[in-house]
Amino acid sequence: MSKGTLFDKVWDLHTVGTLPSGLTQLFIGLHLIHEVTSPQAFAMLRERGLKVLFPERTVATVDHIVPTENQARPFADSLAEEMIQALENNCQENNITFYNIGSGSQGIVHVIAPELGLTQPGMTIACGDSHTSSHGAFGAIAFGIGTSQVRDVLASQTLALSKLKVRKIEVNGTLNPGVYAKDVILHIIRTLGVKGGVGYGYEFAGTTFEQMNMEERMTVCNMAIEGGARCGYVNPDRVTYDYLKGRDFAPIDADWDKAIAWWDSIKSDADAQYDDVVVFDAAEISPTVTWGITPGQGIGVNQSVPQPEELLEEDRFIAEEAYRYMDLYPGQPIKGTKIDVCFIGSCTNGRISDLREAAKIAKGRHVAEGIKAFVVPGSERVKEEAEAEGLDKIFQEAGFEWREPGCSMCLAMNPDKLQGRQISASSSNRNFKGRQGSSSGRTLLMSPAMVATAAIKGEVSDVRELL
Repeated sequence: MSKGTLFDKVWDLHTVGTLPSGLTQLFIGLHLIHEVTSPQAFAMLRERGLKVLFPERTVATVDHIVPTENQARPFADSLAEEMIQALENNCQENNITFYNIGSGSQGIVHVIAPELGLTQPGMTIACGDSHTSSHGAFGAIAFGIGTSQVRDVLASQTLALSKLKVRKIEVNGTLNPGVYAKDVILHIIRTLGVKGGVGYGYEFAGTTFEQMNMEERMTVCNMAIEGGARCGYVNPDRVTYDYLKGRDFAPIDADWDKAIAWWDSIKSDADAQYDDVVVFDAAEISPTVTWGITPGQGIGVNQSVPQPEELLEEDRFIAEEAYRYMDLYPGQPIKGTKIDVCFIGSCTNGRISDLREAAKIAKGRHVAEGIKAFVVPGSERVKEEAEAEGLDKIFQEAGFEWREPGCSMCLAMNPDKLQGRQISASSSNRNFKGRQGSSSGRTLLMSPAMVATAAIKGEVSDVRELL
């Protein structure tokens, strides 16, 4: 078993007790909620006559169902309006801080918590959303949970969990031009598989991660869940502290110095023991595109869709399904695949640095004829910052639509959806069947810069040709 890792230290510090089942009762330091998984949880509390135990440890926003074109209330979608009203009422009744539309701090839950300084090293964080692992970029242990567990955290501020094994994933070296954090995590998932992390927490380490900024680290941790891991994290360092300093909820004055001393103490020890270690060379990673129906079905942009015999036997069945669904054949180059829709945004790649990289590609160029391309900032603050830098103008002049903050086409619980057999170049995190709103729609995952390149070219293309 692992010993001396950040995961072990944070787990032990937050353990309330061991339940008769053998599960650990773990205290949750920060609970993030949104409009989709919380209404039923609050209803369960009311049925039992329970109150939210620590409302000051719960923070809410609205993201999944918000329209990104017209956010006037009431929403055109009556169900979406009903969901946001339920969240408003539940937060008011329970004295929970709610960052609503127009507050200046609304946005995707995994974007706003870090930018507000709510996410800090050494914390345990839970949210009723799969991609809560994003917060691990700060050296926190962050879990996506289901609705019944949202209820448990509201009522008790604890979760019953089995302790995970810890796999250290080292990536060393400098990334080549045109290769981004999104390519790193797609390469890792491609190599280890979508089930490779089951039962594990992933510690991302090595010189490549040391060189990444916080937003790049969030991209990698965000998709740890897509590799089967329950959580993913990076040990905190000076990059972490520089990002946090001065943010709304960050410690100040003498408390800041104490916080850094404590954050330093929870890093994985130099002689920490891991259950497994995997090492990658950054130089071997290229711009990566998914070709299939899982995030593990990825290839370099200049590679071809794999032949069945090139795959592990257990991966061939899903590959055959992917060939049929995606209308791709073994040996077909992924480069040159025609695109209909290009989406830049999501909790994976909707932060300011993502938009800057995409804008570098868009500047002075124009979206290809017939392509629908749009950019959705991850939060109101990201939108404001991007507009202050003129990124909105760059995108609009290039033929992209500039939208309001929200989850948008990542999961299409809002008006942003694929139509019919449309194929999307997307900076989001999942390429499952029907994920982007059409039961037959197709999704190719890639970095924001690669999405911008696809929009300009009208087909899957190598971003390095435009750099």
